Amino acid sequence: MRWTLKPKPNNEIVENLVKSLGVERTVASLLVQRGIETFEQARKFFRPSLKDLHDPFLMKDMEKAVARIEKALDNEENILVFGDYDVDGTTSVALMSSFLKSFSPYVATYIPDRYEEGYGVSYQGIDFAADNDISLIIALDCGIKAVEKVAYAKEKGIDFIICDHHRPGGEIPSAVAVLDPKRDDCEYPYKELCGCGVGFKLIQALAAGKGLKTENLLPYLDLVATAIGADIVPITGENRILAYHGLHVINVAPRAGFKAVLKQLKKETISITDVVFILAPRINAAGRMKHGQHAVNLLTEEDEDTAVQFAAEIENFNSDRRDTDKSITAEALAQIEDLKEQERHTTVVYQENWHKGVIGIVASRLTETYYRPTLVFTKSGEKLAASARSVKGFDVYDALEACKEHIEQFGGHKYAAGLTLLASEYENFKLKFEEVVSETIDKNLLTPEISIDAEIDLKEITPKFYRILKQFAPFGPGNMSPVFMTRNLRDTGYGKCVGADESHLKCQLKQEGESPVFNVIGFGLGKKLDIIARNKVFKAAYAIDENHYNGNVSLQLRLKDISE
Repeated sequence: MRWTLKPKPNNEIVENLVKSLGVERTVASLLVQRGIETFEQARKFFRPSLKDLHDPFLMKDMEKAVARIEKALDNEENILVFGDYDVDGTTSVALMSSFLKSFSPYVATYIPDRYEEGYGVSYQGIDFAADNDISLIIALDCGIKAVEKVAYAKEKGIDFIICDHHRPGGEIPSAVAVLDPKRDDCEYPYKELCGCGVGFKLIQALAAGKGLKTENLLPYLDLVATAIGADIVPITGENRILAYHGLHVINVAPRAGFKAVLKQLKKETISITDVVFILAPRINAAGRMKHGQHAVNLLTEEDEDTAVQFAAEIENFNSDRRDTDKSITAEALAQIEDLKEQERHTTVVYQENWHKGVIGIVASRLTETYYRPTLVFTKSGEKLAASARSVKGFDVYDALEACKEHIEQFGGHKYAAGLTLLASEYENFKLKFEEVVSETIDKNLLTPEISIDAEIDLKEITPKFYRILKQFAPFGPGNMSPVFMTRNLRDTGYGKCVGADESHLKCQLKQEGESPVFNVIGFGLGKKLDIIARNKVFKAAYAIDENHYNGNVSLQLRLKDISE
């Protein structure tokens, strides 16, 4: 692991915050690192307000989108809400369809089949619309590159509105409206919305035209918060406001589907981390193992008993997904060992029978293990399909762009993308991808980094300090949970390996001099027991959290790494 201590922020700004907020110096430094330099900025950070959301009409084509939807509602046109099969797509469809259904019964939903239709807007979906006298399709979390498909729909007399957040290609589809903050010609102030976030801006604009306030849209924010967490977009600016209020909705007044899932898991309150690791995988499992429409059904169901049935169904999909993901990961790791792939700058594996629904998860696991830009391929009809994942700091989308002569189709983000190519191009692509990455990647990025916010003494960790840290949540890219470093530590003699395979490290730490004693857990760090043995002095990088045991709550340190 590569330990990187963030530069100390401007001393004068930190001192001003200490005085104006009445907080400790470390807290003020953490705020300045996050771009918060004034009392007013701190107020907005700690108390995110819906009033600070941007005017949705600042987004290019918003007026056109609203006008076309209002026309469709007035004329009782049939509207199809179309979205991708992942969490961002299914929450977007649930959001838009349930909002529109409060004004019109003529609203249908469509999620493409991952295996029959693939990612994004599909010809089958357009044909479905044509066969059912649908004259308007609203595409969410997809469509920004669907130039030919939008033209095909136009030939059939079907209009398109696109709400996307992926990077556009060279040509923007000729839809009635294309809402995407990443368009070069869009001056919307916040560029990092997820697909569901763009959908929310559209219903915010529609609501304004109907005399509704943004506060009236609060019940939809549980969907937006779930998409923000699942899509790993930065939790800054508008995303932070939407995630903050959405999490509150999930915890205080969840929709029937979420309530059923959380009840099944015996979870009462959840954080954004729980959204990422508990809610999102279950919603995703529907599209991975069966069909994304099952997720939309769960998220839009209002009857609690029916929602319980849907949640049980989703849980079964997730169980199947876990088993499949585990076996494919084992096969992929074995393949890498055989090829000694870890000596390269990339990891690229292929097996024609691997389940297309889980290759993205497998790619993430391989990236965690070997820390290389990674592609996992499987057969998809006559072609090969892959999921790509990257390491922190490296743009895999740009790398794929440099290999596009070998690719049929691709799309995605800096850290996650998908592509298809002809089987005959696989070896050529693999060589080109390795060449591009090896020539462009900073070699330091191939070693996992622990980014440390501040060096502190253990005596600074008090209940008050932790209470303030908790208010930094929700955490995520752009606002990660703070990581601290402390030197001159010793184990009090209780250090041991724990867990079924003894892979975790458990100990009690104190710092030399006057110091409180803290319980410590280090997941996956059991092999480093020797560093703390025999009363040796060491340093630790860690996060602070709460340990709940037998009704007691105490502060504990969660190790990221230890070193002599």
